[in-house]
Amino acid sequence: MKITKVYTRGGDMGKTSLVGGQRVSKASVRLEAYGTVDELNSHLGLLAAMMADGEDKELIIRIQNCLFNVCTNLATDQEQTPLYPSAHLPEGEIELIEQKVDEIMQLLPERQGFILPGGTKEAAQAHVCRTVCRRAERRIVALAEVAQITPSVLQYVNRLSDYLFVLAKKINFNAHHSEIVWQNVGR
Repeated sequence: MKITKVYTRGGDMGKTSLVGGQRVSKASVRLEAYGTVDELNSHLGLLAAMMADGEDKELIIRIQNCLFNVCTNLATDQEQTPLYPSAHLPEGEIELIEQKVDEIMQLLPERQGFILPGGTKEAAQAHVCRTVCRRAERRIVALAEVAQITPSVLQYVNRLSDYLFVLAKKINFNAHHSEIVWQNVGR
């Protein structure tokens, strides 16, 4: 898709168009859902920029592409507009994320307790991605309470936050950076 003009002036009054052309408020629950997924995608871009080339970076870029499908899905009012093919996740993406989570968990030593987000810059950014992903999930759940959404979208975002959690742990482990276990300082 070629972008010919960046500004349209169509949103100057606080409205924007969904896939299919319906005009909605920029403050709508739908916009909040796919806007938060877009924010997650930007944070993933920063994470990818921090990572060395390799399998983990390739998967992050693949996830970024899939999040465009998620945004297209969420930007479509399915009660008024049929989903375009680009609004569907490619077959097997949820299973791929699950497989990667399982692979990483087998590599990591078992730890007890909650860990503080942080470690290397890359791991800390993966934790930021995880928390934005959880917020996106909450926004999608709120949208699902008032509109039809495709169940696989919510499943994918839920699995993605799990992946980002274990990815942060893997990054720290590979860098020989010890994680800090939460201590209840109020004791």
